[in-house]
Amino acid sequence: MATIVFCSVNKTAQTTARRCSISHLKRLARSGEPHLPLSCIHSKPVTFLPGTRWFSRGCSVRFMSQGTAGRSATWRTRKGALALSGAAAVAAAVAGFLANANHFQRAEMAKKVSRAAEETEQEGGILERCRGFMSPPVTDISVLQERKEEMRTRMEMLIMETQADFCNALQEVDGGTFKVDQWQRNEGGGGISCVMQDGKVFEKAGVNVSVVFGNLTEEAAKQMRSRGKVLKGKDGKLPFCAMGVSSVIHPKNPHIPTVHFNYRYFEIEEEDGTKQWWFGGGTDLTPVYVNKEDAFHFHNTLREACDKHHPQYYPDFKKWCDRYFYIRHRGETRGIGGIFFDDLDSPSQEEAFNFVKSCARTVVPCYLPIVSKHLNESFTDEDKDWQQVRRGRYVEFNLVYDRGVKFGLATPGSRIESILMSLPLTARWEYMHEPAKGTLEAEMLEVLRNPKEWV
Repeated sequence: MATIVFCSVNKTAQTTARRCSISHLKRLARSGEPHLPLSCIHSKPVTFLPGTRWFSRGCSVRFMSQGTAGRSATWRTRKGALALSGAAAVAAAVAGFLANANHFQRAEMAKKVSRAAEETEQEGGILERCRGFMSPPVTDISVLQERKEEMRTRMEMLIMETQADFCNALQEVDGGTFKVDQWQRNEGGGGISCVMQDGKVFEKAGVNVSVVFGNLTEEAAKQMRSRGKVLKGKDGKLPFCAMGVSSVIHPKNPHIPTVHFNYRYFEIEEEDGTKQWWFGGGTDLTPVYVNKEDAFHFHNTLREACDKHHPQYYPDFKKWCDRYFYIRHRGETRGIGGIFFDDLDSPSQEEAFNFVKSCARTVVPCYLPIVSKHLNESFTDEDKDWQQVRRGRYVEFNLVYDRGVKFGLATPGSRIESILMSLPLTARWEYMHEPAKGTLEAEMLEVLRNPKEWV
């Protein structure tokens, strides 16, 4: 995703981009071709040269939290009321208004800078853009330069930028550093896994890129044919290349939602030399408690990105998201949704790519303002227990239903650590757990059992 700048309260952005030498860049670059969608294929860790570091490009700013006071266990139901005297009530209302206004002001700033990044994307060459990545790209830089107009190259550059921008934004908020692992797949291609664990804000944050190629396995081809794909291989082989960026963020604070996104590109060459291609992906939010303001901000940011390309994209892909992230054996959705789409191959490759690019560039502005808002919000042991139960549901969906996890585990040379990056460090399963009526937990469960329209 393109570089996003965040403004601190005093509106001063701090430039953090640092450059590595071209000689180091070329030395570190790995050869390969595009990859499999969901950041999950074979591991041969690559050790970076001593003393060499990679940094996200552009400007980044630390979000400043409003520091909302946490709830105590005594007002977990809607029935209780907190009485404020007249002067205190007015003061609290004004403070809340100003805090929320400041919060959304920063969100709007992030959107504006994102649009500016879109306009300047082509100003720098391949080499210049690669300097801002978390590591050298999977495909050799010289190969990317030779075929810079091809969709495979353009998509690989987008997913590498998306990874760098999101990691940079998360590091600014957390103060921690991502562990960067570059790995190779014996069957072709590789990836870059960026993971931060036990940070100040995030218990586990993963942002993975994969670019793989080879021949499609029969099991993978069967899965695609079940979705209506007509695949005709040569001598029983279907050469493919696939690539994607995938991320799951599990915060420590129960009032900061978990977020997931994935954007991918797939290309298959058939026996007559023609190529089938399609895009897929989406972004979705999984809060522990209902917050209508957060839900509106998240969905509205996605809707605005979709509306730039087609008025039907958001309503259609929002419904698709609710259907896909559904835990059938529980009768509830994984979270409050967002957008999800797959097999997007129209109206043209260029238009489909531009749509995916718009979606990828919403990841930071739709999520980081929510993190900022709840950054210093206190929570109780009861809040944390409920978060652990909800994380259990997250694990159930990913291991039982998630198509990306299934595809990765069924692919030869799969990198298990990258596939299971999406799982939280901690979760719990309580026997016959059901929240009491009238509680905030029960309110959350009602939303998950009956998905709502947020915008």
